[in-house]
Amino acid sequence: MHLKLAGGISLAALLLSLLALSLFHSAVAEDPYRFFNWNVTYGDIFPLGVRQRGILINGQFPGPDIHSVTNDNLIINVFNSLDEPFLLSWNGIQQRRNSFEDGVFGTTCPIAPGKNFTYILQVKDQIGSFYYFPSLAFHKAGGGFGGIRILSRPRIPVPFPDPDGDYTVLIGDWYKSNHTTLRAHLDNGKKLPFPDGILINGRGPNGASFNVEQGKTYRLRISNVGLEHSLNFRIQNHKMKLVEVEGTHTVQTTYSSLDVHVGQSYSVLVTADQPARDYYIVVSTRFSYKVLTTSGVLRYSNSAGPVSGPPPGGPTIQIDWSLNQARSIRTNLTASGPRPNPQGSYHYGLINTSRTIVLASSAGQVHGKQRYAMNSVSYVAPDTPLKLADYFKISGVFRPGSISDRPSGGGIYLDTSVLQTDYRTFVEIVFQNNENIVQSYHLDGYSFFVVGMDGGLWTAASRNQYNLHDAVSRCTTQVYPMSWTAIYVALDNVGMWNLRSEFWARQYLGQQLYMRVYTTSTSIRDEFPVPKNAILCGRASGRHTRPL
Repeated sequence: MHLKLAGGISLAALLLSLLALSLFHSAVAEDPYRFFNWNVTYGDIFPLGVRQRGILINGQFPGPDIHSVTNDNLIINVFNSLDEPFLLSWNGIQQRRNSFEDGVFGTTCPIAPGKNFTYILQVKDQIGSFYYFPSLAFHKAGGGFGGIRILSRPRIPVPFPDPDGDYTVLIGDWYKSNHTTLRAHLDNGKKLPFPDGILINGRGPNGASFNVEQGKTYRLRISNVGLEHSLNFRIQNHKMKLVEVEGTHTVQTTYSSLDVHVGQSYSVLVTADQPARDYYIVVSTRFSYKVLTTSGVLRYSNSAGPVSGPPPGGPTIQIDWSLNQARSIRTNLTASGPRPNPQGSYHYGLINTSRTIVLASSAGQVHGKQRYAMNSVSYVAPDTPLKLADYFKISGVFRPGSISDRPSGGGIYLDTSVLQTDYRTFVEIVFQNNENIVQSYHLDGYSFFVVGMDGGLWTAASRNQYNLHDAVSRCTTQVYPMSWTAIYVALDNVGMWNLRSEFWARQYLGQQLYMRVYTTSTSIRDEFPVPKNAILCGRASGRHTRPL
């Protein structure tokens, strides 16, 4: 069987090109390759008891997990058997020097129906728990998501013993309506209704179970892959020890319940130290006008009986409780990350920032339709991915600096917002939330230090309360209602990177931008050229990728 990649390139030819590249880059030669062939289809699913058209990967909902080790090369051939263009993106995978593979429309041309594309990713200098998801056309509301885990290399110490089991736990709010119905709702300028339920690993109430043996310890990798709501996660009569957040080993604090905001990922250790029976796993919405709750089961292998008693209650609208928990999540400074040196050896608090960017969200009507914005700009996608326009020097697609560093206070307007930044600078970004909802923001291509969060308006004096010692480094952060969150980020990854709301309707209707991390250098030490098998669309059609 001869697999063809996008552009008619055979898999054999691709492997030969990778082998040739390895002659020039010795690191690649010693890093393993993992191959995945995925077929994306529609299929009937019944997570909340009614038939829906879900998006399946190799017939699975959710999709298959990706298991990898630091520095692995992941070769993922995605065949699109849907009836509309499709892309997968990789939440938290940094795509070092290679934003072409990021899988959002600002960087990557969609895979046409009946066609395929092979992503070539390297999980360079990363560990931890992440997930992938479909980035276009509100597909995320139909499925197509799955877990990603990156294990440490064998010689790198991990700050806890190997668990006896390792589970992916994908939680999220869910609608009974198909994604096409929800998308049409948004396209018609309306807001989405309240969700119908919550899923755990694609299943409704009491549908998901996790098997444990008494006395053993298990790692749960919890990701909120939903569309809107912050969720609280808890297990009846069991404590959870937090050990990792989006690629950072944390101070090992024990919690009875954990707030997981939309787009975020956490690893906890749970020891099966209770009498042998079944226990509720409960997930419920936070900060919502009505509380949605679902449950799964933690099942002991020698269980003496089913779940009993009321499911454990959790916090509902308490913001201070969540804020205090967020501040307690800190980096383990003495633990190794993906490399043997301690995570605390990078002293971010001693580096002077060269620029402060304040981003404020807003909601409103444009031409009679609902839109969302950052610094008054509601993002509209051009006909050509920004990264390809930048690489091929195609004018008229975007303007660097088309969004300001500070809120203007003006009304919402439509534009293709690109924030111009410079490679190898160290910047401060403040997310100002003047709305009555919890927001959640994600930055592709990076991890950043969450140095502060508090209520009210951010001012320069707010820096006095920053954590400049052991702030957690992650890629998705929440911003509480009428509050701010500040991050520090070292711009060491050249490319075009999506900064977006993880509230998916808001992202779809404009609450996102792209950050152009720019250098005049053309060295592959700073950025890889466009992939040979890249799909070229829009005004990039007919251009030529690099020779093998």
